[in-house]
Amino acid sequence: MSIEEIRDAGSPAAAPAPAPTPTPEVPRRGAWAGLRPLVLRMHFYAGLLVAPLLFVAAATGLMYALSFQGEKVVYSDELTVARVGQHVLPLSAQVEAAKGAAPKGEVTGVWPAPEADATTRVIMKSPGLADGETLTVFVDPYTGDVRGQLATSGDALPLRAWLSAFHSNLQLGEIGRNYSELAASWLWVVALGGLALWIGRTRKRRADLVLPDRAATGRRRTLSWHGTVGLWAVVGLVALSATGLTWSKYAGENIGQLQDQLGGATPSVSAKLKGGADDGGDEHANHQIDANGQMIMPVGPDVGIDKAVAAARAAGVTEQLQVTLPAQGKGYVIKERDRTVPVHLDAVSVDPADGAVMDELRFADYPLLAKLTRFGIDGHMGLLFGLVNQLALAALGLALMFLVFWGYRMWWLRRPTKDRTLSVGRAQPRGAWRKAPLTALLPLAAATAVVGWFVPLLGISLLGFLAVDMVLGAVGRARARRGAPAV
Repeated sequence: MSIEEIRDAGSPAAAPAPAPTPTPEVPRRGAWAGLRPLVLRMHFYAGLLVAPLLFVAAATGLMYALSFQGEKVVYSDELTVARVGQHVLPLSAQVEAAKGAAPKGEVTGVWPAPEADATTRVIMKSPGLADGETLTVFVDPYTGDVRGQLATSGDALPLRAWLSAFHSNLQLGEIGRNYSELAASWLWVVALGGLALWIGRTRKRRADLVLPDRAATGRRRTLSWHGTVGLWAVVGLVALSATGLTWSKYAGENIGQLQDQLGGATPSVSAKLKGGADDGGDEHANHQIDANGQMIMPVGPDVGIDKAVAAARAAGVTEQLQVTLPAQGKGYVIKERDRTVPVHLDAVSVDPADGAVMDELRFADYPLLAKLTRFGIDGHMGLLFGLVNQLALAALGLALMFLVFWGYRMWWLRRPTKDRTLSVGRAQPRGAWRKAPLTALLPLAAATAVVGWFVPLLGISLLGFLAVDMVLGAVGRARARRGAPAV
């Protein structure tokens, strides 16, 4: 010990120097801390007001996903043969059998039986059908017996066609499409907002992020299920939203224009005949009129459907064929319609005069965006992975229905319990946007404006939400000035 230390220790006047007063630490507020109240309020209002549309879309989508297997049961007589035979009749003979069963129909296409126990579909225009419908006659390819006739829409039989329209427009026609587009426009916003809120929560155990907390009770238990199921379903829900918008009325048009501008338009095989109406000829030349005043299409040389299909098979178009018969100025179009992975979507056109292949189109040559669009739409429709795809869609539909239920339950559980009058939970307090840092708020506002323009129903409804919120705020302030409880 030094002399100075001994002297200081023995001196009664010596006293320890007062410790400096610590400067209180100011917690640093990150961008998420400022944005969280805004995201929470938007998630609350969007979920509250759009949730009924999401629930209906999920319920109808669930029924549509199950309709693929339902078709096999309901229409088993039309889809399958009574007994698999040894020899398949020529397609021309099967077409003649279909004509005999539906003499008023005009054959426009043929779908040869894709499996040994399946029937051939002969597609016809027929009077009395609704727009977009065709008459399909199902023919036994071994015997030529007609197994049945159904009004179909594309590849969908009546059950799936009805559920598809119910899912997309509630059977209300064009005006009903606004419901599904509004639901698809908001689904990804609600899903991603909920994901951000769930990941940003403080929790004691990491497992609570991905698994429900079974020890929780009341609203915490409901929130735990809402958050974890939403976490597992978010990728599928966002994918459904994006693919659903591709064929919506307003956003779909914008997406289609953008895809074309980026060089991602879906190509098509050319079936134009040289010297035909589509090649500069007069489409009314040499036409005759029958006794009913209908135009009679001139009939040129035709090698027949059997030789045309043989030419297509020789060119490598072999899987689940879809044959479109020649029309004025056009030849046969024969394409594959197998959309399950690996997809078979090659196509050729065949000259009816000599059976020569005029044009070929391979799916491998599609632009990347066209391929992705095809995969996305077929996945949304339950076609890409067959039964697995359909079960996944059904699971997503159930998950979304439960998410909506849990969301409303949390809203109900937040209601004031002391008030005996009917009441519900309140949203995050107003003014959340003021708490957001300007560096995050400005890019968010710009991105919202762009997305709102590109997805019009999202932008319009968002403006509507903001207008309602401003009105409620004004009412609340007026009540507060009068001493009444605020809204």
